[in-house]
Amino acid sequence: MCGRFNLRTPSRDLVEIFQLLREPELKPRYNIAPTQPVAAIRQVDKFRELSLLRWGLVPSWSKDPNAGPPLINARAETIATKPAFRSAFKRRRCLIPADGFYEWQKTGAKAKQPFHIRMKNEHPFAFAGLWEHWEGGDSSTIDSCTIITTDANEVLRPIHDRMPVILRDEDYGRWLDPKLEDVGMLEGLLKPYAPEEMTAYPISTLVNSPRNESAACIEEARDSR
Repeated sequence: MCGRFNLRTPSRDLVEIFQLLREPELKPRYNIAPTQPVAAIRQVDKFRELSLLRWGLVPSWSKDPNAGPPLINARAETIATKPAFRSAFKRRRCLIPADGFYEWQKTGAKAKQPFHIRMKNEHPFAFAGLWEHWEGGDSSTIDSCTIITTDANEVLRPIHDRMPVILRDEDYGRWLDPKLEDVGMLEGLLKPYAPEEMTAYPISTLVNSPRNESAACIEEARDSR
């Protein structure tokens, strides 16, 4: 799964990397958690725009946007058929930029060791995401998103059996194209990322609380050296 991540790349660099229409106003985030606003890139006409969406997809047909646990992840194996995701999978896909994400490895009956996972070259990347628009009877609206997950690669497997789908740069255009509804072609993008380009290292339990929001969250644990 993917339940926490970070994004600290300057906005001006995100414009160039993701070919955005305009520069967003973002501050560095080191511990982004479910239900919080997250940066998501959507295709609008011929342009890519970055907006803040609530992390935890709310289906358009939902009667209560706060009923049940937030849908922060969608399994790649079932998004084409699961009612909560199948419409968004065909027509409302997005990129969710990140510099790294966190996962917890079980080390005992109740103990877990957090890890920070990122690219070896420390470049930002993008999760494959879905977004949805919800309207309430009182005219309230919510734009929300979810991150797609798949089987873990060799880097993640010792830590967890799932990982977020990370798209390659050359696949951004296809993923964002709202006219592309070929399920087979889209599902072909939802695979584990190349492990030789990634790294994972243990960090302190500071990241366990979403209230902790500083660069210390990504520092390697001292006793791991």
